[in-house]
Amino acid sequence: MTDPQLPSAGVPPVPPAPYGAVPPPAAPAYPQPPVAPAHPPFGATVHYQAPVYQAPPGAYQVPVGGYAVPAGGYQAPAVPQRQAPFLGVLALVFSLVAAIVTPIVAGFAAYEIGRRIPEAFEYVSDVDTLAFLSPARDQVLWAELAFWAGTLLGIAAIVVGIIAIRRRQGRGQGIAALTVAVIAPMIFLVVLVTALSTGTAAGFIDYDYSS
Repeated sequence: MTDPQLPSAGVPPVPPAPYGAVPPPAAPAYPQPPVAPAHPPFGATVHYQAPVYQAPPGAYQVPVGGYAVPAGGYQAPAVPQRQAPFLGVLALVFSLVAAIVTPIVAGFAAYEIGRRIPEAFEYVSDVDTLAFLSPARDQVLWAELAFWAGTLLGIAAIVVGIIAIRRRQGRGQGIAALTVAVIAPMIFLVVLVTALSTGTAAGFIDYDYSS
């Protein structure tokens, strides 16, 4: 018979552990989620708790709040906020008034001035001065007011339009205002000369030379 304490034939004996050796660490125990009872009592309130998992020791963890951008690193350019186009609209309104309203006022006044020129030639012999315009002094005043109002509005439209383009507060309207304000004096001059010539022709036609 063989000794039961001796190893069986064909199996090498296990060497004893050296003195002072530390046994390997045991596997970490992970908490298990609570299991709800299969059949809770009737009318009882069952509270379930979400399982809390913890990263194993040595695992990689992301810092709270994400990673900070290093100094001097690439950053996406900030998108400028779109401003209200108030300045651009204001400049466009100024330019339209200077290019449309004031030439119309000056045109009506110039037409009436032209109609009164033949009558003025009869009473005023010296045409080198502006005395022959005395029969149409009210219309001359309106024409001057329209001229200066259009000039001031055109300058204001140019200034406000440039500010609107720089501040991006109605850039398209600001560009349109600059364009209209530049051509407004030419529109005023054309309307004034046309109305004055038409009124003068009408005045000579209607004037009664027999009186």
